[in-house]
Amino acid sequence: MIRTVVFDVGETLISETRIWHRWAERLGVTPFELMGALGGMAAMDRPHTDAFHLVRPGVDLAAEAAAWERDDPDGLRNHFDADDLYPDVREALAAIRAAGYQVIIAGNQPRRAYDALVAMDLPADSVHTSDGWGVAKPDAGFFAKVTEVAGCAPGEILYVGDRLDNDVLPAAKAGMRTALLRRGPWGHLHAERPQARAADAIIGDLRAVLPALRDLA
Repeated sequence: MIRTVVFDVGETLISETRIWHRWAERLGVTPFELMGALGGMAAMDRPHTDAFHLVRPGVDLAAEAAAWERDDPDGLRNHFDADDLYPDVREALAAIRAAGYQVIIAGNQPRRAYDALVAMDLPADSVHTSDGWGVAKPDAGFFAKVTEVAGCAPGEILYVGDRLDNDVLPAAKAGMRTALLRRGPWGHLHAERPQARAADAIIGDLRAVLPALRDLA
C-alpha cells in the first residue's frame, strides 16, 4: 500500500522554459537554437550542458554563471519562482494530500531552490534538494534519503518524475513504485522507450497521479 508520494522538481513541478530562454539570451543564441540542442542531447542521452557547448563552443559555464551572478545579483538567472509552477501542481498536490497521502518534494536542485520552493507554500509535507542532502540522483544514496524522510518502506513510496535515468529506474531499483510523467523533452522522449514499461504508471499530467494511486492500491 502506497503511503507517500514524492515529486521530482524540474519539469515535474517547475517549467524550465524561462530558465532556458534566459540562458539562450546569455549565450547569444535564439531560444529555438538552444531548445533544439537540448532536445538533441535528451535524445542522445547526453548531459544538458553539452547543449551549451554545442551552441557556443568553448564556453566556460562556471565562469559564465559567476559573471552572470555579478552582473545581476538580484535576478533569477538559472533559478525559478512561483511563476514557473506548472498549472496543475497546487491542485494535484492538494488532492493527493487530502486523500491521506504524505506529499514530499525531492529533486536534484541547488540550495537556492529549497528557499524558492518553500516560499511557494505548496501543499507538501516537506521539501528536500540534492544539494541539501549532499547526494544527487541517480545515486542510490539519494533514494535512501527519500526513504528516510518518508518514514516508511520503499515499497510504500511512489516517486513521480519526468526521466527514466534519474527518476524511474533508480527509484524502482531502490524498491519504490514509480510514475513517469510525460512532460518536458525528457519526459516525452523517455515515455516512448521500451524501458518505460518499468514504470508502474505513465501519466500525462499531475492530476493523473491520484487515479494512478487508486489503480495501484
